[in-house]
Amino acid sequence: MLLGVNIDHIAVLREARKINDPDPLQAIGIAARAGADQITIHLREDRRHIHDEDVKKIIENSPLPVNLECSVNPDIIEIVAELKPNRATIVPENREEVTTEGGLSMDDPNFSNLDKAVHYLKAREIETSLFIDPTKEAVRGAKTIGVEWIEFHTGSYANIYAMLYSNLSKTHHSIKELEIERSKLKQMLNKSLQILEESAQYADDFGLKIAAGHGLNYQNVKAITAIKEISELNIGQSIIARSVFDGLENAIKEMGRLIK
Repeated sequence: MLLGVNIDHIAVLREARKINDPDPLQAIGIAARAGADQITIHLREDRRHIHDEDVKKIIENSPLPVNLECSVNPDIIEIVAELKPNRATIVPENREEVTTEGGLSMDDPNFSNLDKAVHYLKAREIETSLFIDPTKEAVRGAKTIGVEWIEFHTGSYANIYAMLYSNLSKTHHSIKELEIERSKLKQMLNKSLQILEESAQYADDFGLKIAAGHGLNYQNVKAITAIKEISELNIGQSIIARSVFDGLENAIKEMGRLIK
């Protein structure tokens, strides 16, 4: 299983003080030395963390493949086409969200130009992926559009796991709709894993390459690694958070050990 390290949160720290430190570019060599297989970054429309110049420098200097997450906004797609990352993963964006809240909805009129964007990027020899919820309907939609990859949104699984096995429910970040009996949370967790497994098998039958990500950390990743059809995990916040105490190289190595 491959590890893509998302370094957006290094840019979050930089933007918190509006200075030039820390520089996400400095993470690239460390990630490569630590055994990461890919660098993942997200160029959001509001540029809240990664900026255009970051993307350009990272793509030009990274010894690792670069997976650039982006919206379907035509202006953003044009930037992606010009900078030519190894892969473009199209994700939904909501200006009010803290982080990506779910997968692409193929029926959403906001994504009516999704097919056009995918073919535009593929014509420029950029591998394409869609960030989707683990449903058979979404898998069929991705296959119809013609992407090489899909990435399953694991946020639901991660949220349930955190409410069940961490102290999240005792903090001000508790997820209100999941403040329920532990027995029900366990049932929900098992169901979410079953859905991921079945959707991965379904996508594999279609010949799609499968990645997964969102909310994965050192505690909850083990069960995801058991889904053999998933060949790549993209993990960011938990690695950057661990690096505050252990250093980035050690944080990446530990995650790599867990998934490999």
